[in-house]
Amino acid sequence: MTDRWARAEERYRAREADRRYPRRDDWGLDARAARDEPPAAEQPPGWDDDDGTDVIPRYEDEVYDDEPEPEPEPEPAAVASRRVGQGPPAGRAGAAGRAKPVRGRGKEASGRGKGPSGRSKRSRIASRKAAERKRRRRNLWVVGAVLAVLFVSAAGFAGYKLMSSFAPPEDFAGPPGALVIVQVHSGDTATQIAGTMKDKGVVASREAFYEAAVRNSGMNSVQPGYYAVGVNSPAADAVATLVGGKSRVGNVTVSEGRLLHDKHDASTGGRYDGIYRKVAQASCYGTDKKCVTYEQLDAAGASMDLAGLGVPEWAMKGVRESPDRSRQLEGLIAAGTWDFDPSGTPQQILRQLVTSSVQRYESTGLLQSGAATSLTPYQTLIAASLVEREAKPQDMGKVARVIVNRLKVDQMLQFDSTVNYTLDTTEVATTNADRATETAWNTYAMQGLPVTPIAAPSLEALRAMENPEPGAWLYFVTVDKEGTTLFTDSYQEHLRLVSQAQRSGILDSSRPYGG
Repeated sequence: MTDRWARAEERYRAREADRRYPRRDDWGLDARAARDEPPAAEQPPGWDDDDGTDVIPRYEDEVYDDEPEPEPEPEPAAVASRRVGQGPPAGRAGAAGRAKPVRGRGKEASGRGKGPSGRSKRSRIASRKAAERKRRRRNLWVVGAVLAVLFVSAAGFAGYKLMSSFAPPEDFAGPPGALVIVQVHSGDTATQIAGTMKDKGVVASREAFYEAAVRNSGMNSVQPGYYAVGVNSPAADAVATLVGGKSRVGNVTVSEGRLLHDKHDASTGGRYDGIYRKVAQASCYGTDKKCVTYEQLDAAGASMDLAGLGVPEWAMKGVRESPDRSRQLEGLIAAGTWDFDPSGTPQQILRQLVTSSVQRYESTGLLQSGAATSLTPYQTLIAASLVEREAKPQDMGKVARVIVNRLKVDQMLQFDSTVNYTLDTTEVATTNADRATETAWNTYAMQGLPVTPIAAPSLEALRAMENPEPGAWLYFVTVDKEGTTLFTDSYQEHLRLVSQAQRSGILDSSRPYGG
């Protein structure tokens, strides 16, 4: 029985070997001949095909690409002993040979033992290395291209600078054309002025102007301000025009105590030019004398567009309450020397002057003053204009104290300067009729300060009003032609000092003096 099971198992393995590894040299033979099986008559004695061998389970091992092929199971000892001692059974001589791999499948079979995970891992490593080599080559090309571009650009720039050093800068041949206004700012260098000239179309290149400026020693004397220079000028001509002095325009000097409008002297009849007149004269430039007029400035100064005129916020309310629109900007153009663009409109010119003056006023600490005087910044400016018109520089602090003391006790200021303000002709002493005329500025006919300043105060007068000199004075009067001014807190003493002034010819005895 054991031999029968062994033979059945042998036959099963042979069939499996034929199925898995078919031979290619048995084509045309019948199936039994291909398996080298003897005919049934030649089978060894005792073999019985129907003797219950079908109980042996039929199975097929599935071999996947990712699994190693299973090793053959060890043969039973009976079969092994038969093979060693007796040789293979009849008709099965070639079965053992067919267990070997078939030619043509050796590579596949040998690869299975290594497994797909090893192959895929090696292939991934090789792919990464190849990609890394490719990326390195690409990066080297990119870096090389960038370096090449930089080298070519540097070489081109160096060549351009080298050629430019030999070629003269671009310049106009002339003659100069129409005049344009060029501004030179405080602290401008020759290079910055050259840029302004080029931008305005005066010169053809910055380099040409700079070279001409270096050769002209007069450039060191050029002052900040506005200059009228012709367009399309040769660089040397533009520099000569700038340093000559005659091309400067829009420069005006406002003296201390000057009013916006013209005044006339009562004794001589001469005209005392107001600020508007001075600005109109300073605005002229060119051979055709292009100017803004006194009347245009007067009309522009009366505009209700206060922000457009540069009026600061701290003065808005007081300016808006002025009963005379033509006088609303009084005091907001400070004493000093100013530069303005004469090619602007009258409103633009006034705005430029007011804005610059306000900045100068505020630099004294005007906005922080008033703690000791109880005055607003605009009231302080008004009082400073009275100090400017009434006192000499050495007495400004004392006159400022007289103003503060009278306001505190609600006493009229009674300054002749406030009476003269609205008069076309002025003099030191005023008449009783003039003093009796009620206006928004006449401090003989009203309590407190005038509604607006009465003149352009100096910074000295403004500082004096911000910090009055300590004292109890209520009166003051100039007693001689040398300008000696005496102060007192006694009205009787004040009357005595007035008589002294009349005797010295300072005051006309026919015109009572109450200040």
